[in-house]
Amino acid sequence: MSEPGLFVVCKNCGSEVSPYVTECPYCGQRVRKRAPRLDRGDAPEEPRKRRTRTRRVPSLGRIRRDEIPGIAPDTRPYATMVLIALCIAANIAIATDQVSYFDLGAILPGSEQVWRYFATPFLHANAGYELVTLGTVAIFGTHLERRFGPVVPVVLFLACGAVGVYAGIQLNDSHIPLGANGAALGLLCAWLVDDRLAGRRGEDRGNDLIGVIVIAVVLLLLPLMTSQASAIAGVTGGLVGAALGVPLSAFVRR
Repeated sequence: MSEPGLFVVCKNCGSEVSPYVTECPYCGQRVRKRAPRLDRGDAPEEPRKRRTRTRRVPSLGRIRRDEIPGIAPDTRPYATMVLIALCIAANIAIATDQVSYFDLGAILPGSEQVWRYFATPFLHANAGYELVTLGTVAIFGTHLERRFGPVVPVVLFLACGAVGVYAGIQLNDSHIPLGANGAALGLLCAWLVDDRLAGRRGEDRGNDLIGVIVIAVVLLLLPLMTSQASAIAGVTGGLVGAALGVPLSAFVRR
């Protein structure tokens, strides 16, 4: 009689076969459905935990190295570049001695031609003065254009520059304002107001305001460097930009 568990007796031919086979090797009769599992001394497997599906919360992609929150870095500031190009083109035209500042739109006290108020900010007769104003236009015009689109910097430049020139003529008729110090301060103040209002809404854009303040102070001191710059035009342009920056901050570019 075989020992229990060591052999299995085939019911068909009566032969003793290994318990680890499913068919009798002598007659081919199935002796069991499946062979028993070998015990190799391994630690028992822990029962698999049932996976629970968790709802994936959508999140924004990581900010790229050259990206600022709230700004589209891939958008080229074409409108801002056109404004700067027009100022430079006016200088080139005057350098040919074929046209004068008055021909290109410089305003005179008592002038009733409204278009000259909008043309005067594009005209500069001092290289250092032009460098400071156009540098400011490039910086803050680009930021505004990338956030709100190309129309905004153009409208701000024209509105702040023209109102600044008008105020300079009305409040000091002995001085003829020239250049874009009012337009530049208007763009800076509009950007600054939008940035501060965004901060109140909890949007931390991480901007360094020290540099902004330094640029603003330099623009305000330009009348000490050249008689073309009008302090009244600059301050007025900045106030207009700040006022327009309040409703502008409510809009967000797509």
